[in-house]
Amino acid sequence: MTTANELEELIQIAEMFTMTGNNNDAIRTKAGGKAMTKTEKDRMLAGEMYRVDDSLLREIGRAQSLTDKFNALPIDAREEQERILRQLLGGVGKNPFIMRPFVCDYGSNTYIGDNFYANYDCIIIDVCEVRIGDNVMLGPRVGLYTATHPIDAATRRQGLEYGKPISIGDDVWIGGNAVVNPGVTIGSGSVVGSGSVVTHDIPAGVVAAGNPCRVIREID
Repeated sequence: MTTANELEELIQIAEMFTMTGNNNDAIRTKAGGKAMTKTEKDRMLAGEMYRVDDSLLREIGRAQSLTDKFNALPIDAREEQERILRQLLGGVGKNPFIMRPFVCDYGSNTYIGDNFYANYDCIIIDVCEVRIGDNVMLGPRVGLYTATHPIDAATRRQGLEYGKPISIGDDVWIGGNAVVNPGVTIGSGSVVGSGSVVTHDIPAGVVAAGNPCRVIREID
């Protein structure tokens, strides 16, 4: 069994590889006498610096192929739409409805609850998990972006990037052209005004809007 000290050592090794820009496909080390491998996907989902390798490119290609098929379907092909969504996304609740076109990076890192609705041009950049509750409505051209990049230009030139997960509670309505940035949580029952840029968490049960998005009032 891996001890706390061994786990801390693994974290330090991972950080060392990240900061030195090591270009190996995986980190190999030892913990409890067993070889461990950390892939670029592991780093990506953990919110660590990573590079998009061939394996991740194949996953992106899979998502693009499925979204191309989804976007080509007529509006009344509900059963086929849902079948593709269940192939594409990590989890899908009851009665999903997404207007075309729809775009995502991986799909497999996105989880939507019951009665999810997204209007035209929804973009989900899901390098980390995007978890969306029940009865959530997204207006046209809403973007949910978990991906971000280093501030330091030299680090960016090494091809390194990272992400932070997004969480949206139940019964949330996000207006058109709003952008939800990496690491944001939006509480249940809240409404986000159109055109907002959400850079920080929004509590439950409020109306919030603006750039940057801020709470305007509580919902009675």
